[in-house]
Amino acid sequence: MFDNNQTQESISGSNFNPNPTTSATLKEHVAISMQNYIKQMNGQSLNDVYDLVLTQVEEPLLRAIMEHTRNNQTKAAQVLGLNRGTLRKKLKRYNLL
Repeated sequence: MFDNNQTQESISGSNFNPNPTTSATLKEHVAISMQNYIKQMNGQSLNDVYDLVLTQVEEPLLRAIMEHTRNNQTKAAQVLGLNRGTLRKKLKRYNLL
């Protein structure tokens, strides 16, 4: 597992390629995306970034896991480490049911 300094070094190093088909870690991809987001904000004030990131990540995560489990909610809940009721609530939130 990387600490913050190791992650920053691997991201800024010449061997990191942000292409999603590479073997970069999820953590590295998130770090690159966050750096890009902050740059795109161009000095504007940042608010509620934590909630923004969670909502941006949660829907594609749920979609991918549901596809992986062929829409089996019980298996999806196990993969995600959620109880089935929580999963259903999240699926409803994103109109995935």
